[in-house]
Amino acid sequence: MTVLKTSLRNFFAHKGRMALSAVAVLLSVAFVSGTLVFTDTMNTTFDKLFASTASDVTVSPKAAAANDEIPQNGRPESLPASLVEQARKVEGVKDVQGSVASTSVTVVDAKNKNVGPTGGAPTIAVNWTPNELRSVEIASGHEPRGPTEVVVDGATAEKHGLKLGDELRTIAVTGDFTAKIVGTVEFKVTNPGATVVYFDTATAQRELLGKTGLFTQVSVDAKPGVSDDALKADLAAALGGGYKLQTAAEVADAGRESMAAFLDVMKYAMLGFAGIAFLVGIFLIVNTFSMLVAQRTREIGLMRAIGSSRKQVNRSVLVEALLLGLVGSVAGVAAGVGLAVGLMKLMSSMGMELSTRDLTVAWTTPAVGLALGIVVTVLAAYIPARRAGKVSPMAALRDAGTPADGRAGRVRGVLGLVLSGAGAAALVAAARAAEAGPGSLWLGLGVVLTLLGFVVVGPLLAGGVVRALGVVVLRIFGPVGRMAERNALRNPRRTGATAAALMIGLALVAGLSVVGSSMVASATEELDRSVGADYIVRSATGQPIVPQAQAALEKTPGLDHVTEYKWVEARITDPRGKVSAADLAATDPTYVKDLRRETTAGTLTDAYGENAMSVGSDYATEHGVKVGDVLTVAFKGGDTAKLKVAAITADVGQVDKGAMYTSVSTVARHLPAERVPHSLLILASAKDGQETQAYQALKDALAPYPQYKVSNQADYKEELQDQVGQLLNIVYGLLALAIVVAVLGVVNTLALSVVERTREIGLMRAIGLSRRQLRRMIRLESVVIALFGALLGLGLGMGWGTAAQKLLALEGLGVLEIPWPTIVTVFVGSAFVGLFAALVPAFRAGRMNVLNAIASE
Repeated sequence: MTVLKTSLRNFFAHKGRMALSAVAVLLSVAFVSGTLVFTDTMNTTFDKLFASTASDVTVSPKAAAANDEIPQNGRPESLPASLVEQARKVEGVKDVQGSVASTSVTVVDAKNKNVGPTGGAPTIAVNWTPNELRSVEIASGHEPRGPTEVVVDGATAEKHGLKLGDELRTIAVTGDFTAKIVGTVEFKVTNPGATVVYFDTATAQRELLGKTGLFTQVSVDAKPGVSDDALKADLAAALGGGYKLQTAAEVADAGRESMAAFLDVMKYAMLGFAGIAFLVGIFLIVNTFSMLVAQRTREIGLMRAIGSSRKQVNRSVLVEALLLGLVGSVAGVAAGVGLAVGLMKLMSSMGMELSTRDLTVAWTTPAVGLALGIVVTVLAAYIPARRAGKVSPMAALRDAGTPADGRAGRVRGVLGLVLSGAGAAALVAAARAAEAGPGSLWLGLGVVLTLLGFVVVGPLLAGGVVRALGVVVLRIFGPVGRMAERNALRNPRRTGATAAALMIGLALVAGLSVVGSSMVASATEELDRSVGADYIVRSATGQPIVPQAQAALEKTPGLDHVTEYKWVEARITDPRGKVSAADLAATDPTYVKDLRRETTAGTLTDAYGENAMSVGSDYATEHGVKVGDVLTVAFKGGDTAKLKVAAITADVGQVDKGAMYTSVSTVARHLPAERVPHSLLILASAKDGQETQAYQALKDALAPYPQYKVSNQADYKEELQDQVGQLLNIVYGLLALAIVVAVLGVVNTLALSVVERTREIGLMRAIGLSRRQLRRMIRLESVVIALFGALLGLGLGMGWGTAAQKLLALEGLGVLEIPWPTIVTVFVGSAFVGLFAALVPAFRAGRMNVLNAIASE
């Protein structure tokens, strides 16, 4: 009880000093809790959606694409409409509905603006059936009743200002067709951002599938008392084995599995950044308790003198840490729910609608948040607590502050140098690795060891680096600058720990900047070296190019040639009899002009001869294939062909690495016409001297099809740079959390340092130091600490980035690009971070009463 009372008294007596550490715990726990709430909410949203739309048993074609795949020929796999009547006759069936659904459509309004989502969700065209009333209700108008009528979901109508009577044009592979809006629907459960349009059944069949009498799936509901599994078994017996049958639970599981990869990437990436924030927060907590213990040396000595044991002192500090962790974690869990709501709003602005009605806070979320926050805080305070327990009763007779342990400093320096050296060796091994797998392990080991090494050796480096920075930055400020330098050097361990928190965040920023810049530079160099086409036409969502758009493109004046590029699924049997799944790139012979591919054997032009193909060098090596060999190629949905290997392409670079080429005409001979894939992209080149005119003519020709984009090589490079830049900006935004915590650490260190130096500050003021000079001294001390952390972090990050780029060179990204403008900007920005962090501590120091400060103990 005495220990608890002492801990509570000390905790509330220093609550101002604990506040910043509590904020660090709060931010870290909030990120973890918010991530868990956000992903749980997304799971709940999709579970409700799948549950509301699935019938007891769903019958679909065996070859149907997965939920997130767009059919390569633009037409979903279909079933004969006769299955509806067959299923209706099965014992235990209550109701049967045939459905038509396609995601290979684009819907545009009267202004030719795409009304589909841009954030990754699909545009879905379906036929209206009574089944739709499970998940939606008509909000205005009525259901579609003929070929010129369409119903649209309310969210899309509101977002794009659509109203009853407006005309929509639907672009499908079978052609374009128009219809007027006769109704809108509202979802009973959350629609995660998809645009949904409804047609009558005959129109959906004719316009989406090419003819009537077909469905994409058949939905069967059971009579009361008949289980889904029993109904599935009876349907399988009645319909035969040519179809895929799934119960409602299996449909939900399949949908959940299709979302799992996206959700897991987001979840673990965000938790990784939360872990970085926790790591940075540890330095803040260690610094806080170390300084509090140092300032209370005499107090702890008195406690020891009147009978407190080492264990009691130790436990007293740990209980303070427990209270800090508890307060910060409870606030962090609450803030995490708010963060999750904010993420939901952000996703909604990007096109994925998530309703707060589905907000899910599982019991595991606060449990994990509290456990992490408390455990991390207590562990971070353990070393300062041990140091407090070692304070002797004689310390009550000395001034506050504990002398540094010289032997411990030497051990720390040796350990730091060993870790840093081992980490550097691992990074070198990663850079020289011959294979990506082992190289990645060396890279990970090198990052961890160098990070630990720099953290441990930081106090040893502080002396030399701070002095060097002082010469450049501080000496120009005269005596005030020299005092700031000496204050930063007074306690190297404290300076090193404070700078280490900032170092971690900036090291990651620098490393990712090097990797991102190198990726862009490598891709740009490869495009310049290998791409000969003037223009690239493609859809950002991966939709195939519809025939009517391709026909318009091919009629564009000023073009020298147009090259189709298709992907064809197949199973290939090599000369040894080994079968493997592969995608063939079916292109026109002009592709050899549009993409300059190196060959290790044969001539790529010959691969476009009759019943010929090429393979990549990696495949050739693995399967023992050489020029002249014949491969057995079984085309999906078509027949089997014997194709002669006419060329082996070098698997270097990123563009089309590993691709197997054959001609469009060869594919057309072995696939039915309706199953020949449409082009995923089209390459084109202009006639000499007509590049500008052809570029504009292409844009004009494809203006009626807003889902496609025309890019010349300059556009393509800019898009690539923008994509990498957007990804890096997201990462930098997440890393900002760690940097915020690091800034709090600088603020906390300076605030506690001001308290620790109260008497000294009073004496300096008494002998003539002005308030302005005092504030400047503290600001300069903060700046030099921030620059010290930035120097270590940026140097470390560039080392990580360089090693990572050398490893990525094995995958074709062979150009190392150091983004010096970014590095310099971050370094200079660190000085402003230091200035900002010092504002409050400097202001408080300047307001001290001189006499009271001198009289303080």
